[in-house]
Amino acid sequence: MLISEQNLAALFKGVKMAYNAGHSAAKPLWPQLATLVPSNTKEEQYSWLGQFPRLREWVGDRVIKNLKAYGYSIKNRKFESTISIPRDDIEDDTYGIFKPLFEEMGASAAAHPDELLFELILSGFATKCYDGRAFFDANHEVVASDGDVTPVSNVQLPANPADAKPAWFLLDTSRPLKPFIFQQRRPYNFVTLDKEADENVFMRQEYIYGVDGRMNVGFGFWQQAFGSKLELNAANFGAAYNAMTALKTEEGRSLGIKPNLLLIGNANREAAFFIAQADKLANGQPNPNYGLLDVVVTSHLD
Repeated sequence: MLISEQNLAALFKGVKMAYNAGHSAAKPLWPQLATLVPSNTKEEQYSWLGQFPRLREWVGDRVIKNLKAYGYSIKNRKFESTISIPRDDIEDDTYGIFKPLFEEMGASAAAHPDELLFELILSGFATKCYDGRAFFDANHEVVASDGDVTPVSNVQLPANPADAKPAWFLLDTSRPLKPFIFQQRRPYNFVTLDKEADENVFMRQEYIYGVDGRMNVGFGFWQQAFGSKLELNAANFGAAYNAMTALKTEEGRSLGIKPNLLLIGNANREAAFFIAQADKLANGQPNPNYGLLDVVVTSHLD
């Protein structure tokens, strides 16, 4: 191919189409689990986390609740992926062999939030959330209106850490704010250095194509998630489910939490099927958990 401004423009159009095709074909999981929050600065404060606004009967004056000043924040991070095509390959009309690579770049950009999110989820047994406790913790403090403090757990852990099983998670993703936050400062953007005047072309005869973005993930309400490192069986599943649905407000009213998603790795796929997807138990009796929630399997948890 003759190297010209017109042909380079056609090349860019082709690789951008391949990138977009890969991006569109990807089916990331993060939209099911995390709320997209636009960001306008390098770090966003989430001081309002921990407040579940609930209506009450209006008798007398309004009861005004002050938001607690939590210090939870999410700092944006930058990410990139870059490849180069030698000028000789373009001249020899062999650049078409790179099409799958650009498609993969698009797919990787679409799926990258999944990598960040599942890394965060697995870290939730030790990483703190807005209340200063680990996101999955046995001692989240719930302060009643009379000042009494009650420890509340959203975790199952073995007495001996060496006995830990592959982690699994119950989530309530039905609310406007999901259990996790995908904070986006700058969306993933496809960029190029392919002009004859660009240094990489002039000095090394390389045409450079890349994608970059600026974002991060973080924890939302711990009340909407339950993490377990015990065996995934009916008893442990039932205990976790009941613990979430029993959560109450500071006034002692139900939060209305209802887990709708069981998140697992491949190691728990068979167990999850018999717990939540099989219509009958091993003894032939109806499965009370059949159709109770969706099961999402990801290799990111293995």
